[in-house]
Amino acid sequence: MNRLQRRGRWGEKVAARYLAARGYRILARNVRTPYGELDLIAQQGDEVVFVEVKTRTSLAFGWPEEGVTGRKLRHLAAAAQAWLGDHPNVGAVWRVDVIAVLVQPGRETVQIRHYEDVLGL
Repeated sequence: MNRLQRRGRWGEKVAARYLAARGYRILARNVRTPYGELDLIAQQGDEVVFVEVKTRTSLAFGWPEEGVTGRKLRHLAAAAQAWLGDHPNVGAVWRVDVIAVLVQPGRETVQIRHYEDVLGL
């Protein structure tokens, strides 16, 4: 695993802890589908939440969430639908969230920004 992959996995752990602290139940991590990987799959009440996590260590290339493009959102929607097709008992209500994790070297804090229902379905 290279440095970028390690950073991404670390950000996913931070995001999972963030969600769990807010009452979400983590169902799965790093799920591969024919349409791409789903970083986190969680449940909030009766709703299945597919979470894309973006982690950065500087703002040189913008905020982490700026890395989620329209193309990426289309792939996330297709991946979510594929996963739901394989898990029909989970439920039909779902959404896609984005969690941005920013940790800058030399700083003690981690900034987390959570965007719910980014597809607006």
